[in-house]
Amino acid sequence: MTKFQTTLPPVRRIVTAHDISGKEIIRSDSPMPVKCVPQFNVALGKLWVTDSFPSNDNNTDTDGAMREVVGISTPKNAACLFTDLGPGQETSMHRTSTIDLNVLLSGEVVLIFPDGTETHLKNPGDTVVQRGTNHAWKNPGTTWTRWMTFVIDAVPARVNGKELVDIISPRL
Repeated sequence: MTKFQTTLPPVRRIVTAHDISGKEIIRSDSPMPVKCVPQFNVALGKLWVTDSFPSNDNNTDTDGAMREVVGISTPKNAACLFTDLGPGQETSMHRTSTIDLNVLLSGEVVLIFPDGTETHLKNPGDTVVQRGTNHAWKNPGTTWTRWMTFVIDAVPARVNGKELVDIISPRL
């Protein structure tokens, strides 16, 4: 097993919709695939990427998980992703022009800033609201860690009048 093959169970995704009479139905119910991203030492899964913001997805049969994005988001949309990080593994530093709501689901993870500052998340439900800062993640534990991220497109962060650029480009 490589360090990118998660040992965590698959994430089950249930998508609702309406039939032609307007009745609520389950459109799909299936485990979601995970993509290994070696350059970031993680396994990532896409649960949904909207077509726009606000989204028109309530009115289409398109599966949002099938939308390709560069980075973790594309302009004028939102996405829901999950990340699995192996024991002892660390991601590279990265920044995106998004608001990211990172919610720890299992295991533990440490948020790292470029100056070496660390914040340890240990309890399921611990949440980091990431607002365009450069950061990395590491798993200090002995088991795989999983967190879910809700990504919302945002205007790039500015410091002293200078726009901070994205530092990430994996294709999901």
